[in-house]
Amino acid sequence: MSRRLSSIEKALGIRFKDPALHEAALTHRSFAFEQGVPTTNERLEFLGDAVLGLVITDLAYRAFPELSEGELAKLRAATVNMTILAGVARELGLGDAVLLGKGEELSGGRNKASILADAMEAVLGAVYLDQGMRTAQRVIRQLFWPRMQAYARGEGDRDYKTSLQELAAQELGRIPEYRVMERGPDHQKEFTATVYLAGRDFGRGIGHSKKEAEQQAAREAFRRLTVEEAPVGEER
Repeated sequence: MSRRLSSIEKALGIRFKDPALHEAALTHRSFAFEQGVPTTNERLEFLGDAVLGLVITDLAYRAFPELSEGELAKLRAATVNMTILAGVARELGLGDAVLLGKGEELSGGRNKASILADAMEAVLGAVYLDQGMRTAQRVIRQLFWPRMQAYARGEGDRDYKTSLQELAAQELGRIPEYRVMERGPDHQKEFTATVYLAGRDFGRGIGHSKKEAEQQAAREAFRRLTVEEAPVGEER
């Protein structure tokens, strides 16, 4: 465990004053339950979520003065969503370091986006408590600023479900309907989502979670809706 903690400290560019705080940030509730450990990373996750949101909001406000309030909100949402947090966590190797119960371990928990995202927020909460806001700001900027820039350039991950819903409501007066199918064993589930507009199949997506599959379907539907000339429901 100490080697795993050291590798994460190296990736973050810090040295924790209180190693117990760092270990707590990586303690999933499944491990705590099985081992009878009183501390999980849930409180640190709660704190880290707030610290991350404040730092990203402040950074977006200062770095992009040309963006409206609504555009800033979308930028923030695109930067702190579960997919982005899990991606950052994978880059840091949190999946190898997180403490999981046997059930979560067997079900592929080390690669689950929800577990990785929660651990990432918990680590940020631990950095804030251990090192203060200035260091937390530096770490967050180091990890998330490239993604904010990519989003501002029109690259990277976007919340296509929200974008599709807004576009469909504005252009069609309709809201998207998602239907999801799943297959495979619990530790290797695959989800297929189909999004419908006015009863018409408008996009499909496949992912390792329902949310990921729906985002992929929404992405395809959003792109089709913005390039197709005929309104939904009309023959082409």
